Amino acid sequence: MPTDACQYFLECRGCSVVLRPKAGDCCVFCSYGDVPCPPIQQGENCCKG
Repeated sequence: MPTDACQYFLECRGCSVVLRPKAGDCCVFCSYGDVPCPPIQQGENCCKG
C-alpha cells in the first residue's frame, strides 16, 4: 500500500479482476482493506491532485 497517495485501480493477481473504489471512498485500500489508507489515517486528503 502506498504511504503518500491513493490507488484508484488494483488488478487482482489471482483472478485478474480490476478493483475500483466503492462510491464515497477515495481508493481501493479504503474500500477493500482492513484499515483506511495511510493518508486518511493521518488526517490528510487521500486524493491529492
